[in-house]
Amino acid sequence: MTEPLGLLAGRPLVVLTGAGLSTDSGIPDYRGPGSPARTPMTYQEFVSGPAAQQRYWARSHLGWGRMRHAEPNPGHLALAELDPELLITQNVDGLHERAGSARVVALHGRIADVVCLACRATSSRAALQARLSAANPGFAERYADVAVRPDGDVDLDETAGFVVPGCEDCGGVLKPDVVFFGENVPAPRVERCYAAVDALAGDGGALLVAGSSLTVMSGFRFVRRAAREGVPVVIVNRGPTRGDELATYKLETGCSEFLGALVAARRGARAS
Repeated sequence: MTEPLGLLAGRPLVVLTGAGLSTDSGIPDYRGPGSPARTPMTYQEFVSGPAAQQRYWARSHLGWGRMRHAEPNPGHLALAELDPELLITQNVDGLHERAGSARVVALHGRIADVVCLACRATSSRAALQARLSAANPGFAERYADVAVRPDGDVDLDETAGFVVPGCEDCGGVLKPDVVFFGENVPAPRVERCYAAVDALAGDGGALLVAGSSLTVMSGFRFVRRAAREGVPVVIVNRGPTRGDELATYKLETGCSEFLGALVAARRGARAS
């Protein structure tokens, strides 16, 4: 681990994080070793009608009720101290912001926000949670032992009869303000991330990937861009990633462990 730490210790950094960074906070990842196969709901399925929306919100009601209590782990805190040029996260849990990171692009949005598909009004997921609880008394208690997924829902098939309230402004369909599979990441977010990666080439910087298998293009494209521009890429992830062949270094170690060591290395570089 010494050489990757030496590479990163004195350089400007852009950091890309995935679900593996939040496992130490009790949120499971999608594709890490031992993770069960999961098929998240697509945008096309969600908008197909009330049955799909009922299924989504019943599961989300249970999952978010627990996910919102997750706390930033040492990896999140280390990244807040590192304060990279830009922190790009594929996670929707909001833990980077709670840890104190300021320069964050949440590629896929945040599960704590809700948007109306009709009038586009945004509201708080906490407020919707209260409405869902009131409309479905006893539901959360009945399914208290189901497993939580990394996108904030659970493994549950028994969702018939779950009541889903509409938008308080117009009665429209409510959706979490996150990018579902089948949706595109908003272009301004992508362009901001590309600009930060491109700037590394001129500044002698590096791209660090922490806790992502890079399976989806939304994150992998930044690794490809960095490699094309000659920017060193360090990937820290348990298990193979789509970007391994493009990496300067690939480490099979825990994110919190590596990031803690990187904080120490950068402190040492500043002191010398």
